[in-house]
Amino acid sequence: MKKSGVFNSEIASVIADMGHFDTLAIGDAGMPVPPDCKKIDLCVTMGQPKFIDVLKNVLTELKVQRIYLAEEIKTDNPQQEAAIKALLPGIAVTYIPHAEMKKRLGNANNKAFIRTGENTPFSNIMLESGVIF
Repeated sequence: MKKSGVFNSEIASVIADMGHFDTLAIGDAGMPVPPDCKKIDLCVTMGQPKFIDVLKNVLTELKVQRIYLAEEIKTDNPQQEAAIKALLPGIAVTYIPHAEMKKRLGNANNKAFIRTGENTPFSNIMLESGVIF
């Protein structure tokens, strides 16, 4: 049995399979996921688990070189934007329209979408994998 890190076997498997420039998305309960995107559904009830808690857990194992956030988070959920940036100091942030983020979920280099129970607007992120050497 693992001693620490990501205990969800699906998430751990996706992270272990990721290469440089691959992406992993984490988002709120309302994010539409295209049928060609692997969805790992963690939502147990509205609000649980929280987006930020799942992000913190994923970051224990994934090397991130860039993040993608929806432009709309700046005006519609600045508290979540600040919390994300606090967890990822020094990591490049690229803002894209929310509609573009939804499209990118179906890209071949996006390995999965982790659905949380988060119920605040635009609580979605795409994590671009870096290298550890």
